[in-house]
Amino acid sequence: MESIAILGATGSIGKSSLDVISRYPDRFTVYAVTANSSVKKIAQAAKDSGAKVAVIADKELLGALQEELRAAGSTAEALAGSKAIDEIAANPEVDIVIGAIVGAAGISSTFKAAEAGKKLLLANKESVVCGGRILMDAIKASGAVLMPVDSEHNAIFQCLVGATKKARCEANIILTCSGGPFRQRQDLSDVTVEEATHHPNWSMGKKITVDSATLMNKGLEVIEARWLFDFEPERIQVVVHPQSVIHSMVQYADGVVIAQMGAPDMRNTIAYSLGFPERLDAGVEPLNFSKIKTLTFEEPDLKRFPQLGYAYDALKLGGAASIVLNAANEIGVEAFIQGKIGFTDIARLCHAMMYGFQPPTPTNLEEILETDKEARKLAQSWLEGFCDKLEN
Repeated sequence: MESIAILGATGSIGKSSLDVISRYPDRFTVYAVTANSSVKKIAQAAKDSGAKVAVIADKELLGALQEELRAAGSTAEALAGSKAIDEIAANPEVDIVIGAIVGAAGISSTFKAAEAGKKLLLANKESVVCGGRILMDAIKASGAVLMPVDSEHNAIFQCLVGATKKARCEANIILTCSGGPFRQRQDLSDVTVEEATHHPNWSMGKKITVDSATLMNKGLEVIEARWLFDFEPERIQVVVHPQSVIHSMVQYADGVVIAQMGAPDMRNTIAYSLGFPERLDAGVEPLNFSKIKTLTFEEPDLKRFPQLGYAYDALKLGGAASIVLNAANEIGVEAFIQGKIGFTDIARLCHAMMYGFQPPTPTNLEEILETDKEARKLAQSWLEGFCDKLEN
């Protein structure tokens, strides 16, 4: 019986994880579930999963969590604060950590799980984007096992299974991209929040859905792939594939391309990561090829979606560029969702920050978090000045 902690249990990845785990009560048990501020949802998740511990990131909500747990009929212990989440990630009673916290808020707990040698199912791409080689070195040093949960990186992992070291060194990664809701829309100046938070294929949270609409999500995945698989940026290609049937591919030196296909359902990647090398039934309907009429591919448009190009630029710049880009993007997306700036202004903020702020290269987790904090302050300051100009 393997014990699991789900960090970010109320989001789409967390919910899918709970669904998959519930199908194998003799194999997995939930030790802890965490959430940012959704007290009722996390209390219900604790009750439904039989978790021993429920954690809310906002310390001020501890009392409310205790009340909700009692109301839900859960016997889980209530904890609060980011430090408590970090401690859960490294807890000796936990075998598997599912890192599904959205954004930079999930970096610290990812590092704690990595340093503790856990089997880490990682959906928090910001941990790899900001942590880079530092995170990968921590995983190697502790003997932790990292399984990427993102559909694209999970697909690449599967396509690389069995490849020799030489074959990997000569291969190229092809990341597929749905193109988001605005793939065929030329004028993006009047995009609404409602339009940008509705993805044509995937059901995700608002932040990730907006990232998919700007193609920043794919840019972050390029950076992530560089570190997860140790591929140089020039060997990582992005291709738009609107049907989201092929989740990513690897092209080998002989020209052969191995692709991973499946329904656009995150339960598949979670089940694969939990069971590897065994394949577990995720409860997802298999592909019906008679219903797949077309599979199309096209180049991404970097003029309309410049943030994908910024990700490649960040890798070229090195140092803390990826941290700065990620921080600026998070600030920009939140401002867009709140109606403070337009859709295309997110890219303006990212460009201004990445080329205007070049802090020292971090060497440990503390410096990564400090760089992220400073980048956010500067991004917020830029944003306030930008909004003042719009008002005047």
